[in-house]
Amino acid sequence: MNDAYQDRIGCPLLRERITTAAEAAAHIRDGMTVGMSGFTRAGDVKLVPAALAERARREPLRITLLTGASLGNDTDKLLTEAHALARRAPFQVDPVLRAAINRGEVMYIDQHLSETVEVLRAGHLGPVDVAVIEAVRILDSGAIVPTTSVGNSASFAILAEKVIVEINLAQPQALEGLHDIWIPKKRPMREPIPLMHAEDRVGTTAIAIPPEKIAAIVFTNQPDSTSSVLPPDAETAAIARHLVDFFGREIAAGRLTNSLLPLQAGIGTIANAVMAGFVDSPFEHLTMYSEVLQDSTFDLFDAGKLAFASGSSITLSPEKSRQVFGELERYADKLVLRPQEVSNHPEVIRRLGIIAINTALEADIYGNVNSTHVGGTHMMNGIGGSGDFARNAYLSIFATKSIAKGGKVSSIVPMVSHVDHTEHDVDIIVTEQGLADLRGLAPRERATAIIANCVPAPYQQMLRDYVLEAQARGGQTPHVLEQAFAWHERYRRTGSMLPEAG
Repeated sequence: MNDAYQDRIGCPLLRERITTAAEAAAHIRDGMTVGMSGFTRAGDVKLVPAALAERARREPLRITLLTGASLGNDTDKLLTEAHALARRAPFQVDPVLRAAINRGEVMYIDQHLSETVEVLRAGHLGPVDVAVIEAVRILDSGAIVPTTSVGNSASFAILAEKVIVEINLAQPQALEGLHDIWIPKKRPMREPIPLMHAEDRVGTTAIAIPPEKIAAIVFTNQPDSTSSVLPPDAETAAIARHLVDFFGREIAAGRLTNSLLPLQAGIGTIANAVMAGFVDSPFEHLTMYSEVLQDSTFDLFDAGKLAFASGSSITLSPEKSRQVFGELERYADKLVLRPQEVSNHPEVIRRLGIIAINTALEADIYGNVNSTHVGGTHMMNGIGGSGDFARNAYLSIFATKSIAKGGKVSSIVPMVSHVDHTEHDVDIIVTEQGLADLRGLAPRERATAIIANCVPAPYQQMLRDYVLEAQARGGQTPHVLEQAFAWHERYRRTGSMLPEAG
């Protein structure tokens, strides 16, 4: 055993269990439920799932795959193409898997990210047969030190009958100490999560399991997949300005201070760009209590705006990844990574007073939001953690560009084609056009605010015409039901929501 291996496995008993990815994957058999580490392309296992896909091409092998969130390294693609996935939960972003889901070939369970291990713990999804967890190292006690995400890894390892560990030499050992592993007890003997501030540490720095559960250890030397977020553009910069102005008004009204309240931002280009817009804002001593810590988190640290960030994973662009992980010690005392059932816990979100900023595929004139389904039927990625935060936030904000497909699609429609977040859970809708503050408004007032502030021509007039006809029919939430999805149907037929010429 070379020195790198010796340094990464503190428990002598476990050094005998080093093996190849193929031999480790042999512990996974047809029909099993497998929990794999990984949350938004961070901290995911690399070699064992690839070996599993290779085996599935030669013999019948289909599994239920559970993760924290999305995986990197084309893992979902490889497993889908090998027909190794029978069922998948709770979140994904891979286009090959997405197509298989929409063809009905893979049964997809789209879950709130705070709930996956809750239903496992309760026995609703059956046992976890094997957990496959990426680690920085294994301690003398056999406890597993995760890498760039925690996600559901801790509970998978605790609940599984067997654990396979991938020790990744490409992950910096400076990650050790960054994690805060706190696992709730089973109901009804559960105690409150003792978090009072975003920066509180309430658990341990490693995943404690009996070392005899670790059936195999595989060494790898492969970095995480980097994020594919795009830099801010004119529209996302405008969205950020509208939010900065809004928070300024909230401060002037005495509802917020210059430090705001702990911030959460969903994944992706729009949310990252909105957070990046805070770099040039007047706000200071900010904190984050979020899921994914993206480029903007570290831009805010470097600008002196952000004091602390709590998340469940770190997912960065290539350039930012090299910078941050090359000098991780500089940020270590300002960061913590938690299990997602803690980072996304509804009671903690409500207690801390989170300002939640998430993105929408579309919203309707009353503030209902569709985050998941294109045209109401085809899954995009999944609800992720947006519902955990939206329902319980101090302020629930949804951001979207007002149009897509070169203006052929309006993101604000008469009625959303699929509802993930009802009007009761949405406080603010913001586009590059402007911001609609929906707090305290009745449905008719909400429609007026959204149309006036968030919608460009010609869709603005189209929505006003729709509302006039709907209100003539009456109702608390007026609609013309036979026309509510006319825009979606027109897009399906013609490729545009705009009226056909002539």
